[in-house]
Amino acid sequence: MSPFILATLLLGLGLGTTVTFASSHWLLAWMGLEMNTLAIIPLMAQHHHPRAVEATTKYFLIQATAAAVLLFATTTNAWFTGQWEI
Repeated sequence: MSPFILATLLLGLGLGTTVTFASSHWLLAWMGLEMNTLAIIPLMAQHHHPRAVEATTKYFLIQATAAAVLLFATTTNAWFTGQWEI
């Protein structure tokens, strides 16, 4: 992996964490978690080993399920209360 791509992925990982931590809106928190997912998956899969591929697949499936549950819960909360704030 080239140093530019590695730096971009690490910057995206840090930015996603910062967005999630500093957000006061549920959709911004969800977007920060998705940015983390998109940044960490290539970092996990850069080693071409069966265990790395398995770990990446498991992480992706668990994170996708968690993101869907979070998005559903925040949408339901916004529907009942009318507020998107955390």
